[in-house]
Amino acid sequence: MDAANPQAAHGCAGCAALREQVRELQATVTQLQQRVCELQARLDQNSSNSNKPPSSDPPWAGKKPVKKPSGRKPGGQIGHQGHYRRRLPPERIDEVIHHIPSHCENCHAPLPKEPRPGDPEPTWHQVAELPLMAAVVTEHQGHGRRCDCCGRITQEPIPPEVLQHVLGPRLSAAMSYLSGRCHDGRRLVKEILQDLFDVPIALGTVMAYEQEMSLALDQPYEQALQTVRQARSKHVDETGWKQAGKTCWLWTGATAKAAVFVIQKGRNWQGLCDLLGSKRGGRGIIHSDRLHAYSLLGVDRRQICWAHLKRDFQKWLDRGPSTKLLGEDGLALCHAMFAVWRDFRLKKMTWKTLQRKMAPLRRRLSQVLRWGLRCGQAKAAKFCRNLLKLQRAIWAFVRVPGLEPTNNHAERMLRPAVLWRKNSFGCHAPGGCRFVERMLTAVQTLRLQGHGVLNWLQQSLIAHRAGLPAPKLV
Repeated sequence: MDAANPQAAHGCAGCAALREQVRELQATVTQLQQRVCELQARLDQNSSNSNKPPSSDPPWAGKKPVKKPSGRKPGGQIGHQGHYRRRLPPERIDEVIHHIPSHCENCHAPLPKEPRPGDPEPTWHQVAELPLMAAVVTEHQGHGRRCDCCGRITQEPIPPEVLQHVLGPRLSAAMSYLSGRCHDGRRLVKEILQDLFDVPIALGTVMAYEQEMSLALDQPYEQALQTVRQARSKHVDETGWKQAGKTCWLWTGATAKAAVFVIQKGRNWQGLCDLLGSKRGGRGIIHSDRLHAYSLLGVDRRQICWAHLKRDFQKWLDRGPSTKLLGEDGLALCHAMFAVWRDFRLKKMTWKTLQRKMAPLRRRLSQVLRWGLRCGQAKAAKFCRNLLKLQRAIWAFVRVPGLEPTNNHAERMLRPAVLWRKNSFGCHAPGGCRFVERMLTAVQTLRLQGHGVLNWLQQSLIAHRAGLPAPKLV
């Protein structure tokens, strides 16, 4: 090689430019490959590996694994607790039809109609039928009379408390029940009142009586809100909502006996504080997912939802070879944890035994997460790093009696709200949002306590119209 020729020693300038171009193209290909992987992962999201509901699963989503046949016959198994038709009490019966034998089926002798000592108790079969549902319409007439002495006409006015309403409290409560419990739209409520109750009304009437019900529920709503805020632990979750086409968020906080709903502008720390009534996030332990809005609570006040963790590990299992082991080990841990928790719920073990059996699972989770830090996938490593910081919140249910490992309770409370949102597309004005908050709170709280909704709504309206204190919700 000629030492006097530098181009011969180091290559020509064109070759250097080509090598630089190749390096740039390789970097571009690497970036595009990562982008394709991210987009493919988004495309593969479904209810098993993300927070998406099952109703959003695309047709190509993988089917759930088929359970192995148990060998038992379909239907109720021997020894299970039966469910039988309950006989309604005598005061609930409107009519009794007696079927009395007239002749002996053996010797054909005539039989008396009245029962005698020694006769068996009659068998029974109750048939329920819907009567004509036309509402009772009362017309108030204000009469006038002419005086024979002076000829003046005296007109008796209709009482002002009667003129305030065109619908009675029970029919008004039924309208709110159809909206807030059955998630019917206002036009459908109007149609039901006309077809089922033979009461034609205007669409604006439905809206007006929604606002009256909202005012009637003001005190019970505040009572339920304070009950949840003061609870030792509560389940919290949020879902999207619409007000005048703009995105906002419907928050819920739920205990075993009460559930409250608040519509906020943000899905952030401020929204959580507004729900819990304190700039520091209120009091008590919060069951939640890993949304960043909950991070300011601190690990000692949180219980991370294991149902979300299970879906996350399923996601890493579906992502590919680099994170498959992380997903498999994580799912195995979830299955083992839920099996131990199920036995504890069935009272097959004591609290001390639960803590002892969870101890090796806690150690194993730490090992899996530390391995995930070196899996070579940046997002999976970040996921593991975050969980390592939240380990105390992941296992709070083992440390504090009375907690649960999942946030399923809050998700069950939100499910009717999601159905309502899909049917109504949200609200147009703040007054509609207040009606949604109060109705969802009343309905879900009454259901948690096993009380009827319609009768309670009727009593609330009666108290509101009479200026009396509202019935207690909690």
